Amino acid sequence: MIRPETVLDSWKTVRRDTAQSVEDFPAAEMDFKPIGEMMSFGEIAHHILVSSYGITGMLLDGVDNLATPQFREILMKYAAGLPGPQDAPGLARALRETLEQRIAQIVAQPAEFLSYVITRFDGQRVTRLEMLQMAKEHELTHRAQLFVYLRLKGIVPATTRRRIAKPQPA
Repeated sequence: MIRPETVLDSWKTVRRDTAQSVEDFPAAEMDFKPIGEMMSFGEIAHHILVSSYGITGMLLDGVDNLATPQFREILMKYAAGLPGPQDAPGLARALRETLEQRIAQIVAQPAEFLSYVITRFDGQRVTRLEMLQMAKEHELTHRAQLFVYLRLKGIVPATTRRRIAKPQPA
C-alpha cells in the first residue's frame, strides 16, 4: 500500500527541482529547443505547471471522469491566471506556490478522498491517490527533459549538484 504522505512529499521534492531548473536556465532563452519539433524549455515548464494544477484542481472540484472530449478545455480552465512560458521568475514562483497550495488542499480533505475511484483520461479506473502519483510521474518525465536542456546549455541540474556536494566516504 502506498501512503499519501509518501506521494506528496516525493512530489514536493520533484517540484523543488523543477522550479530550480527554471531559475537556473537563462531567463532570456526560455524559448530554447534543441530541434524545431520539440517544446521549448519554457513550454515544458509551463506544461508541468498547467497540467498538475489542472489535474489537482479537477480532483479537488470532484470531477470523477477525465475521459471526456473536453478534457483539455476543462484543464485549461484552471490555467487562467498562471504565468506564461516566457515569464521565468513567475513560472518558478508559481511552480513552487501552486503545488504547496494544492497539497495543503488535498491534505485537508476527508480520509476517503484519496481512495475514491475516478476514470482517468485514458478510461482506466484509478483512485485519486493513484492519479496524483501519475501526475508526479508525468512531471518527472518532463523534468528530465528540462535537465537535458540545462545540460545542452552547460548547466548542471540541481540534483547532480547536490550529489556532487555530498561528502564522500573516506
